[in-house]
Amino acid sequence: MGRAATASELYIILVGFIGCTVAQYRPFVQGNQIRILSQTNEGPNPDGSYRWSYDTENGISAEEDGRVKNLGTQAEATEVRGSFRYIAPDNTPITVQYIANENGFQPVGAHLPTPPPIPPAILRSLEFIGARPQTFRFR
Repeated sequence: MGRAATASELYIILVGFIGCTVAQYRPFVQGNQIRILSQTNEGPNPDGSYRWSYDTENGISAEEDGRVKNLGTQAEATEVRGSFRYIAPDNTPITVQYIANENGFQPVGAHLPTPPPIPPAILRSLEFIGARPQTFRFR
């Protein structure tokens, strides 16, 4: 089992995920200015919490809340909850809700496979190990 992701790593993954989503939409608004209809930005607060949100005139919206859990302990971790919405090029409304914490980034959306597909190489490895349980000993 691997180590848990740090708050910085989770933040980088989250920003990348949102950036990819916006970049995917960019060719459809290239050359146009899209107005922001509403925007909030609170924090970071002394306790590490924050909140932001925005809505644009072309139907993109996003919001996120973050807080530090178990502040000052060995189990201190950042927990982020949020969502974003947009219209895909085929006019399908896309909504993703997510949580990111010591257990990783966990998105939920009607368009996302559940559970995520297992990569073929991993599946073959699991089948190989399952066929030979006496050979492998885990401690």
